[in-house]
Amino acid sequence: MPNLIIIVAMFLLLWVLLIRLQRARQQKQQQMLAAIEIGDEVLTVGGLYGIVREIDEEDDLVVEIAEGIQVRIARKAVGTTVKPEDEDDDDLDAEIEPDDVDLVTVPDDEASLEATQKRLS
Repeated sequence: MPNLIIIVAMFLLLWVLLIRLQRARQQKQQQMLAAIEIGDEVLTVGGLYGIVREIDEEDDLVVEIAEGIQVRIARKAVGTTVKPEDEDDDDLDAEIEPDDVDLVTVPDDEASLEATQKRLS
């Protein structure tokens, strides 16, 4: 009998922990969805990245997925918001000046695969 009580207690403890973790995860997701504003970059559960351009009357989001292409999605279809990249990455790009880059212009008639292979060999 004492073994049965220990097994039941362990099962209840495991069940309570799992339920708490799931509720915490759901609460975090709801807070993220509630905090979405115009201008935020989002990733939908379908895998589309876009920028929120408008929030309509029905609390749906109008998301621009490409220049000039906007789609209306349900707020619940947002998987996560995309955080802007660190500013340190921008500093690396700023260090490269146009004078440091050698540009090569290839005439169209020499842009074929065969012409490129000849040039490289």
